[in-house]
Amino acid sequence: MIKLLIADNHPITRKGLEVLFSASSNIKIVASVDNGEEIIEYIKKNPVDIILTEADLPKLNGLTLLRYLKNDYPDIKTIIFSAQPEEVYAINAIKAGAVGYLHKSENVITINEAILKVSNGGIHLSNELTQLLAFGNRTNKPGTYYKKLSTREAEVLKLLTIGRKNKEISKELDINEKTVSTYKARLMRKLKVTNLVDLVSQAKLNESLL
Repeated sequence: MIKLLIADNHPITRKGLEVLFSASSNIKIVASVDNGEEIIEYIKKNPVDIILTEADLPKLNGLTLLRYLKNDYPDIKTIIFSAQPEEVYAINAIKAGAVGYLHKSENVITINEAILKVSNGGIHLSNELTQLLAFGNRTNKPGTYYKKLSTREAEVLKLLTIGRKNKEISKELDINEKTVSTYKARLMRKLKVTNLVDLVSQAKLNESLL
């Protein structure tokens, strides 16, 4: 029986997943939490095989959480379950330690198959993203720019697009404000913009086009 921990800050999503797996013969939800800190507190005391988690959790950034799990709990497999565009965030999630990325628009069968696949040592990505990774160098799609970003740059960009200030980003990612400024400068260079407004605008535009 696969021990599954689910994490999402929307109660309706957690309830839906609980109902989905209530009759499963091979997957059991052992806990349902609404923030990143609760994930850590739970796995310190209880066995978990797979974590199915939203990327935008309160109290602990999703990519930060992935790096922590990769270093301290390497046997636990993590699947990101998010409404964020896969082409933008999945690559960096995999780099940070995730073994799968599921968009929240996926159907019940795909969710179940993804959990079983990663439980058996596989990695789950959509067919579209697999093709993008294979042929990305031949495409001019806007999302191609994001493949050039490091995991930390993607974290900073994500926080900037939701309105976080330098001080708030430095606190959330546990880095100093000067380092945040350095990352912003790199992002502007890589995404070919010259100011913060254009940086955020382009990030949001790319998401809408993907």
